[in-house]
Amino acid sequence: MAMPWSFSLQVTVPSLKSPTSYNQCSSFNTNVRCQSANEMIQGVEFPSRVGFLGLGIMGSPMALNLLRSGCDITVWNRTKSKCDPLISLGAKYEASPAEVASACNVTFAMLADPESAFDVACGPNGAAKGMAPGKGYVDVSTVDCVTSKSICKHVKDRGGAFLEAPVSGSKKPAEDGQLIFLTAGDKPLYDTVGPLLDIMGKFRLYLGEVGNGAAMKLIVNMIMGSMMATFSEGLLLSEKVGLDPNTLVEVISQSAIGAPMFSVKGPPMVKSQYPTAFPLKHQQKDLRLGLSLAESVSQPVPIAAVANELYKVAKSRGLSEEDFSAVIEALKGS
Repeated sequence: MAMPWSFSLQVTVPSLKSPTSYNQCSSFNTNVRCQSANEMIQGVEFPSRVGFLGLGIMGSPMALNLLRSGCDITVWNRTKSKCDPLISLGAKYEASPAEVASACNVTFAMLADPESAFDVACGPNGAAKGMAPGKGYVDVSTVDCVTSKSICKHVKDRGGAFLEAPVSGSKKPAEDGQLIFLTAGDKPLYDTVGPLLDIMGKFRLYLGEVGNGAAMKLIVNMIMGSMMATFSEGLLLSEKVGLDPNTLVEVISQSAIGAPMFSVKGPPMVKSQYPTAFPLKHQQKDLRLGLSLAESVSQPVPIAAVANELYKVAKSRGLSEEDFSAVIEALKGS
C-alpha cells in the first residue's frame, strides 16, 4: 500500500518508460525493474520539501541539480561552509540531520563511507530521529549490505520508508545529471522519488529487497577498480617496451575492450595527472567492502584482492585524495 506522501510542486522532469520486469539470474532471485530517462512529460509531481545530507564531491552537484529544477531543498553538512553556495542560491539549512528529516517529506543522504552513513542516519542527532509515517529516507551512499539494512531498520522503527540508491558515476556525471541509481527497498518510495532520481540521473533500476542495491554497487566498483589497475599496468608496460602509451589508449578505444573510463582517464595518466573525480580512498574502500561481500558467500575474487593491495600502496604514498587513476603510481619503479 502506498505511503501518504505530500505533494505540491509541478515541474517538467525527465520521465521514464513503463518499467519492464525480468527475473535476475543471480543468488538474489529478485525482480529487477530497469528504466531509462529518455522521454519528457509535463506536470510531474514530487515531494514538496526535499532534504539533502552530505555535500561533498558528489552530494553538492546532486543537490544543486534538484535545486535548479525547482525543488524546495533543505541541506546539511558536517562542515557548514559547504552548504553556503547552495544556501546562496535559495536552499534552506538545518543544524542537524534530524532537523532536516523532520522538516522534509523525503531526505537524501550522500556520505563517504558506511561509518559516516550510519552515524548521520542513526546517531544521536541522526535523520532517523526526524522520521515519521509519510516520510522517506533515500541513502545514495556506497555502503555494505549490513549497514544499509541497519539504517533501514532505524528508519522503519520511526515509521518512515527507506530506499537504498547507491549511484554509479563520478563527479562529472553528477554535475551533468547522468548518474545511474541502483535502488532497493520500499517500492512506493521508489515510485514517489522517481522524478527526483531522474533529475539527478539518466538510468535507474529497482532491485527488490534492501541489500541488493548495495551489493550491485560494490560489485560494479570492484570490477572498475580491477580494470583501472590492469589498465595502469598496460600503460606502464607499453612505455617500457618503447611504445607510445597514448597510442595504446587510442587502440583500446577502438577495440572490443574500449570503455569511456580508459579514453577519459588515459591521457592524464600518461602525464601523471590525476584530477579527482572519484577519490582513490573511496575506490579502495569499495574494493574492501566488495572483498568482504565475496567472503560472506565464499566466492573467490583473487584479481580484486590483488588490485586492493595496489590501492593500499597508493594510499600509503599519500594519494588518498587523488583520483583513483593514481593507482598507477603504486606500480612505478616496481
